[in-house]
Amino acid sequence: MDLNYIKAKENLLAVQDLSCRQFFLENGFLLEYAYCQLLDDNLVLAKEIFYSLRQKDVRAHWAYFMISMIEGNLTEYPTYFELRNFLEIDLNILIKYCKGDYVEKILRYSDFMFSVNPEVYKFIGRVLYNNDMEAQAMYFLQNAKNCFYHDPELHYLIAFIYYNKKDYMKAKNSLQNCLYVLPKYFPAENLLSKIRNF
Repeated sequence: MDLNYIKAKENLLAVQDLSCRQFFLENGFLLEYAYCQLLDDNLVLAKEIFYSLRQKDVRAHWAYFMISMIEGNLTEYPTYFELRNFLEIDLNILIKYCKGDYVEKILRYSDFMFSVNPEVYKFIGRVLYNNDMEAQAMYFLQNAKNCFYHDPELHYLIAFIYYNKKDYMKAKNSLQNCLYVLPKYFPAENLLSKIRNF
């Protein structure tokens, strides 16, 4: 793979640097260029590019839908796998680029997205927690628990959050819920062994 492409993509994703937009445009990486336009608040151009690519690129189809949520004008559904593969990544990118207004508009559709993929609340909760928004994360994780209880990863994630807060009783409870759903789930057994004596 082209090292210049890798560096430009790393700049976009890790460094929060949009100077790579010209490289993407000049070298025909239109999907990445459209993401730069989205992050630069040029939604019209970004949406046009995503629309032109969406028949042959699932990521472009998802990004087109994501902008529709931001605009509050849905005309189609995302797929189960688009939500599974891209929602968390793109929310993280938007948060890193301080696009809280976009994130807020997307999260207004969380119930709608949940109707397509019942793991959506977990994805949202995890990305919010990983970006130091614990209260908001727990809101979505509790919704996930209420609506999709039989997800061991969800109970483990909640336990992990409690563990990091040193709330070992709640962590134990969540780990026991996890092991009830999936006995012998190794991450839960491992964490439980660390806090058994607290």
